[in-house]
Amino acid sequence: MRTLFVTLHSKFIHASLALPCLAAYCGDDCGDIAIREFTVHEPKENVLAALLAEEPDVVAFSVYLWNRRNILDLIDALAVARPKIRLVLGGPEVSYEDADLLRRHPGLTAVIRGEGEGPIKELLGAWQQGEKPGDLTRTLLRDSHDILEGPDGPALPELDAIPSPFSMGLADTSRGFVYYETSRGCPYRCAFCMSALDQTVRSYSMDRIRSDLLLLMKSEVRKVKLVDRTFNYNPRRARDIFAWILEHNRSTHFHFEIGAHLLDEETVELLSRVPHDMFQFEIGVQSTLQDTLSHIDRNVDMEKLAANVRRLRQRTDIHLHLDLVAGLPGEDYNDFLSSIDRVAALEPHHLQLEPVKLLPGSPLRNNAASLGIRFDPNPPYTVLGTPQMHFADLEQLRTISRILDLTFNSGRIGGFLKEMQNRLGSFAMALERLARFFQSNDLLRHPLSQRGIFEAVDRFITAEIENEPAALLRERLARDYALAERVSPHNPPDFFNTELSPEESLSVRDTVRQITRNKKGRDIKVQHFAAVFESLPEFPSRTVLIFIYLTKTGEGMHIEEMHL
Repeated sequence: MRTLFVTLHSKFIHASLALPCLAAYCGDDCGDIAIREFTVHEPKENVLAALLAEEPDVVAFSVYLWNRRNILDLIDALAVARPKIRLVLGGPEVSYEDADLLRRHPGLTAVIRGEGEGPIKELLGAWQQGEKPGDLTRTLLRDSHDILEGPDGPALPELDAIPSPFSMGLADTSRGFVYYETSRGCPYRCAFCMSALDQTVRSYSMDRIRSDLLLLMKSEVRKVKLVDRTFNYNPRRARDIFAWILEHNRSTHFHFEIGAHLLDEETVELLSRVPHDMFQFEIGVQSTLQDTLSHIDRNVDMEKLAANVRRLRQRTDIHLHLDLVAGLPGEDYNDFLSSIDRVAALEPHHLQLEPVKLLPGSPLRNNAASLGIRFDPNPPYTVLGTPQMHFADLEQLRTISRILDLTFNSGRIGGFLKEMQNRLGSFAMALERLARFFQSNDLLRHPLSQRGIFEAVDRFITAEIENEPAALLRERLARDYALAERVSPHNPPDFFNTELSPEESLSVRDTVRQITRNKKGRDIKVQHFAAVFESLPEFPSRTVLIFIYLTKTGEGMHIEEMHL
């Protein structure tokens, strides 16, 4: 019996962790198993042809928010093209389905709900032996004209029972991006999260974790993203893993989702040794409103969280990615803007704003009607309205999120935004002003180049800011641009003043010649751009700033600034 484990990723660089774990646990008891990975962007006909060309007896799909529709379409097509094929679904997106899913898709053979290793091994093992499956744990199974529902059952008590898919060569590590888990479950009960239903945390043994991580680090995988819901739920365990990585890592970047409120002094001290660009922490703040946190059963000490984020920012070189979620119970539009300001004050490197998604099976979705929350019934189940926030409010926050991604989160217009914040007294209000301008001028319908973003902000200054503040903001914008990418002296954006005097031009040439001589023989290409600034507080009188662009093969571009 030949079985294909299949999924569709949102991007090519992603590689499945679930399918290799399932294949590793099945071992040799389930016949011939192969893993096949595609993306949601590939034409359905191409994926269908590729699957059918392998003449499988079983095709089992791993289903998520981003691929549910595509996979259900494939299920229907496969059943018509080859009626005898057995089709199985599993994964978080179908874990709370009932028999109606099989009725709507008559070609579907089985649905596995929840953790899949045990049920899929039982199911495939029975088919491999030519036997009729019994009452399979957490499984819906089509039996002729009937649909059988298996009993609930526990997940695997020991995760080490799953052989390492990395040591077995089942996980694709060639794409430079690998998902990895050291634990399953979460000790918290946040109502919007699926992990609220599984508060039992199970960890792989430290020997297993060290072995897997060492293999990945020796392979020099570019990025490892740990999918543990709260990686540092046990501070000592987290420190042991951090220390192991610090001892053995050469070039791999690690991404962790952590609870900042759980950090202690010993952990922060260890993290102070982490080199630049080795660790990224994603920290879910979600809301700074205590009533909202209580509504969603998120028991987090916000003062401690904020204090620990500041400690990380001051004492470590870790990239900090903080999240806020819009549309939670009890929080209105102005409350959310206040949350933006409070989190921005912690100086994260990246601030993500997302509308809440009411995932099937989550407590928030189950209580949505009583809370007055309206949401899209189709994936990704985005909130569309609450008693505190109308759709227009949520849409405005979505636009602010897009502006944030185009600017601050992409390392653009930081000086400009800081100046706007100083003048308005609020980072969120600065983003809101920009968002309303971009929206009213239809500037977000099509992708913008980096230069296009800066020129759009210059249009905003021209349209909405007058006199002296406009001059200062334009110079802030110009400086931000020159520090973001190389400016061509032959085609600079209009917001630069490039009218240098003959004496200034001569001084620029002499300065650049000296820099070029200093770099000679080091395989560094030197380019430059110079402009006049007259309104910056740092340079209150006429000053020529020279931006030096240093490029070396394989190392990208380094930008230095100096003034005459």
